Parts: sequence; C-alpha cells; structure tokens
Amino acid sequence: MQDTKEHRPLLAGLVRGLFLVLALAMLTLLPVPRAAAAESQPRMVIPLGQAVGIKLFSQGVLVVGLTDITTQQGLASPAKACGIRTGDVITHINDTRVSSIEEVQTILQDLSGEEMELNVLRAEERLEVTTRAAQCSADGAYKLGAWIRDSMAGIGTLTFVEPATGLFGTLGHGINDVDTAVLMKLQTGAITPASVVGVVKGEDGRPGELRGAFTAGEDLGNLFANTQQGVFGYLTENDTFTGTPIPAAKPEEVREGKATILSTVDGTQVEEYTVEITKVCHSATDTRDLMLKVTDQRLLDRTGGIVQGMSGSPIIQDGKLVGAVTHVLVNDPTRGYGIFIENMLDAAG
Repeated sequence: MQDTKEHRPLLAGLVRGLFLVLALAMLTLLPVPRAAAAESQPRMVIPLGQAVGIKLFSQGVLVVGLTDITTQQGLASPAKACGIRTGDVITHINDTRVSSIEEVQTILQDLSGEEMELNVLRAEERLEVTTRAAQCSADGAYKLGAWIRDSMAGIGTLTFVEPATGLFGTLGHGINDVDTAVLMKLQTGAITPASVVGVVKGEDGRPGELRGAFTAGEDLGNLFANTQQGVFGYLTENDTFTGTPIPAAKPEEVREGKATILSTVDGTQVEEYTVEITKVCHSATDTRDLMLKVTDQRLLDRTGGIVQGMSGSPIIQDGKLVGAVTHVLVNDPTRGYGIFIENMLDAAG
C-alpha cells in the first residue's frame, strides 16, 4: 500500500484552528496500529549488481528425456511403459528418497530388476507408479530408460541484500531446466564468488552472454527458494556485501524515464550504467513488469546491451530500488524486461 499525503489549505479561522488542535490532541491519545506503522516504513535493502555463481541441486531427479534400452529380449523402456513423462521429478524409489543420479543408479543395481514403486511429482500432482528396471545387454547395468538431471550451475547477478537479516535475491526469474523448461524444484543450493572472464556480445537474433569463473568450495550463502520471481537465500555472513541501504519502491512509484542499473561485466567490478524505462506494466502476470532500453554507450560497446548473466541486475530510479533486469529481446539486445522489486520481495517472504 502506497503512503499518501493529504494536501489541505491553511486553516484560517479560530474554530477551524481549535478543531485542528483538538484533532491533534486526540491523535496523541490514540495508539497507532502496529500494522499501519510498519507499512509507513519502506523496506531498506542494499542494491548489489555483483556477479555470483549459482549452484542448485534439485528435489529428486528431473526426467529430461526418455529412451529405449537394448536387452536380451529386445528394446525396452520401463519409464515409458509405466507412464513416466519428460518433466516429471522422481523423488523416491520404494521408500528411499533420491536426489542424485548416483543414488538412482545404486538403487537400480541393488534391486536387479525386482519390481519397485516410484514416487513422481508432476507439476503439483504426486503420483505412484510401479515398474522394473531393464538390464542393458551392452554393459549389464539395470536402467530405467530415462535421462535424468539432478543439478544445475550458472552465473547470475545479485539484486539485493537486506542488511538486517542477510536475505538476498538474485536473477529476478526462476532457474528452469534447459531441456524441459520446468522450474527446478530446489533441494539445496548456494551462491559462490564469481568473476566475469569474457563476454559474448549480443546481436540481433542472438542473445549474448557473460562467461564466468566460479570459486569452488567457498559458499557465500545458502538458497532456500527457486521461484518464478527469483532465487532467494541467506548470506553465510550478513556483512559479506556492504553498501548504503536504499528504499525498495512500490510498483506505483515506478515511472517511465531515466534510471540506472548495477552490473558486473568485467572481472568483479560493479559498475553503474544508464538505462531508460520505456514502459511500466501493472497488469503483467510474469516477470515482465518493466521494459528497458540501454542508453549507456560503455555498456553497449562492451556487451551490445543486455546479455545472459546480467539477470538480477538491480534497477535504480529516484534513489530507490525499483526492480531487476530479467530478460533481453532476442531481436534487439539493447532492450529487455525487468521485474518490480516488490514482486521479488513478496516471493522471498
């Protein structure tokens, strides 16, 4: 809810003056509702723009493809036969939770073709199916006939950190599987230090990308949510990232016009670049609340505009954090989309 200020004409008469005094006296005697007092204070966050590595391990294993297995009896695909589909997540085999490819392989070999029950998550629906792994004639291993994935890693940009709690947000959109476009269901994950070591410049019809190097074995924070509005977690140390907190803007405070973004496109140095907010959409149902155009020649020369890896770059206008960069237009890398910061904070909440 946006704070508003009533603009009243000056009170000139004695009666009106007494009324004002009495009204103020009454206000001093009435308790201020806690919720109203809290709403009057904007949420303070530190805008970052720092490139980080993002590691995500899924809840269960994601089926990214189905295949046939050559057996002594011919071709077989237990996964297809029991109704498994691409995009399904296998969470349990019998009563054992699985979260890695290695765990699935071990259980299949231990069962040696015995009947087993799979617990499957399809969208928000939970299913139970029964099947038997088939023995491959080429290597003797028992297999389901399903290609599976258990983790993903990439580079992204930190949007904000809340200094009091260490809560951070990044990307401004969710992490989807590259083959199925399914939102990865988070089991565990972390952010790590990263350095931008190269840039593939964006061109018409081909998005560019930042190429980064991760620092292995040094987690800066742990993830707790992978949502359509961003990826969120808590820093291991609240003071890992420092800076001056600024207010998080309400959507109605965002306007068309000049703004800036913070991003890392070389090494670990965060730079501020000018952009233009060309459209504000208050009825968007996804992460495209804002349309942006890069106007900073330095960024255009370096990257061609918005490139993959810049997702999460904070957007600042009128001294407030208003949103984060989320997408680039494939046919025009100088333009892209952003999400309202309030939508990210709501998703994190």
